[in-house]
Amino acid sequence: MNQTKDFKPYIPASKITPEFTVTSIIMGVLLAIIFGAANAYLGLRVGMTVSASIPAAVISMGVLRVILRKNSILESNMVQTIGSAGESLAAGAIFTLPVLFLWAKDGIMESPNLLTISLIALFGGLLGVLFMIPLRNALIVKEHGVLPYPEGTACAEVLLAGEEGGASAKSVFAGMGIAALIKFIVDGFKVVPGTIVAPIKALKTEFSTEVYPALIGVGYICGAKISSYLFAGGILGWFVLIPAIITFGGDTILYPETITIAELYAKDGASAIWSSYIRYIGAGAVAAGGIISLIKSLPLIITTFRDALKGIKGSTSTSGLRTEADMNMKIVGIAVLANIVAIAIFPDVPVSILGAFLIAIFGFFFATVSSRMVGLVGSSNNPVSGMAIATLLFSTIILKTSGDTGIHGMQGAIAIGSIICIIAAMAGDTSQDLKTGYILGATPKKQQLGEIIGAVVSAFTIGGVLLLLNQAWTFGSTELSAPQATLMKMIIEGVMDGNLPWALVFIGVFIAIVIEILGIPVLPVAIGLYLPLELSTPIMIGGVIRWFIDKKKNEKEKNNEADGGILFCSGLIAGEGLLGILLAFFAVFGIDKYIDFSGFFNSGFIGGLIVTAIICFFVIFFARQKNKSQSHKAN
Repeated sequence: MNQTKDFKPYIPASKITPEFTVTSIIMGVLLAIIFGAANAYLGLRVGMTVSASIPAAVISMGVLRVILRKNSILESNMVQTIGSAGESLAAGAIFTLPVLFLWAKDGIMESPNLLTISLIALFGGLLGVLFMIPLRNALIVKEHGVLPYPEGTACAEVLLAGEEGGASAKSVFAGMGIAALIKFIVDGFKVVPGTIVAPIKALKTEFSTEVYPALIGVGYICGAKISSYLFAGGILGWFVLIPAIITFGGDTILYPETITIAELYAKDGASAIWSSYIRYIGAGAVAAGGIISLIKSLPLIITTFRDALKGIKGSTSTSGLRTEADMNMKIVGIAVLANIVAIAIFPDVPVSILGAFLIAIFGFFFATVSSRMVGLVGSSNNPVSGMAIATLLFSTIILKTSGDTGIHGMQGAIAIGSIICIIAAMAGDTSQDLKTGYILGATPKKQQLGEIIGAVVSAFTIGGVLLLLNQAWTFGSTELSAPQATLMKMIIEGVMDGNLPWALVFIGVFIAIVIEILGIPVLPVAIGLYLPLELSTPIMIGGVIRWFIDKKKNEKEKNNEADGGILFCSGLIAGEGLLGILLAFFAVFGIDKYIDFSGFFNSGFIGGLIVTAIICFFVIFFARQKNKSQSHKAN
């Protein structure tokens, strides 16, 4: 039932309070850079990103209320609006753009420059915001009470509970500090190993875990169920498929390797089997999982698109109320057209006129779908990866059919896929932020302008971050596996010249189909199969801690989005990501050699266990602290 007529925002339309201020813009831009860089680093390591809206809202409340002694909820909302844009743009960019670096690594093209990366990110970010603006009245206003927009509503609740902002912000900052310290000890001083491994000779495999705080934080935020699905994929890969390949393969030479499986195992162990074979099986499973999620969402996608287009008619508000004022639709239309033309004519963006046309069609479609789907199922369940895979398949086939083949066609396909992926991610984030603003009584056009500022700043930040990380460690390495980008590369190359080990890929496809038949969510299991076990294990540890904490909570506490553990873990992710960027600077300029003490002391396996135990202790401590304070309030 539509509840629009009865709805009254927290700040009424007649009241003017500070909102789009110099303070909110500066803080928002800083958080966009921080969370964008941190999420880029995290996504390139494990293929997952986390929402920045609630941590950004909490930090803004802590700074504005406690330090600056300001008390404007709309200012805090503007900070999180701009800040969360960085995380969303990073999420879209890191799934696709590293493919250009991977091709440069293979020697088939020159390494992309900062302008190319930044322009692709910029066009995707701007179009994602602009495509969503005409949908605001149809989706946010007219469908209020119908579309829940879980993250947007939760963020509004956190901001409304602003009197706790200072205490909550401490959890985020504590997480950042602890994670940065541990990261520096492990990857700076290198006195504790980043990964601890226990060989299991009977199964011809190994059990491993990384000791980094961000991964445990990811597991806590995702919860026990999603973490267990990821871990299940890891178990399938490392304790079923790897032993089976070694046991039954033996003297077989299996493409893409040129030596026998037994020789490969003897030379480099179970990790070599994973690198040569399991990741192709995992790639097939992830691709199938993305397409399955898209197919399952197809009825919803079609009705969503149809309803959204109907809703656009007459969507521009003529009431003159502050809370209903969108950006001028003529300016929005001209800006969209200018972006599409710029994509086609800019020489630094490898997209033809046909490619720009595809972006206009696919971009508006997926922006519309993404904006409404996050309202129904939330950002975490929005099949952005499925949309990106579908776009890549269609655009690569169309470009190949039109005669645009070779590296030029491959570059064009990934540029189209990158822009579409960023559009879908940004449109979903914009709609969640506008929902938060609608509940609080923000001015839509100011929020929309804030999203554009966040997109512009983040686009140029992400270009620098990608170049820096690639120069420090290179994508596809142990430090930065770039799982989604590697998958996208496989898809494009597979369509263009068919050089994939298709038998392994289709094994993954049918594993995904079996998982779907069993009624288990495909994508998290497939991602767990695709990632090294050392990444799935600490995520599972975080999930187990979350399960333990939730068992101790009552129902009200379980539904609390400002949970101390979640905020602390958001800080862990941000802190490790930022320190990772700093260490990348050290690696580029050769400073890392001067702080490396591994030649003097290395704590080994025991040190890794101790660090893991310390991280777990702090997560439990901060989660229980919040829990206790809420219990006292309830009493």
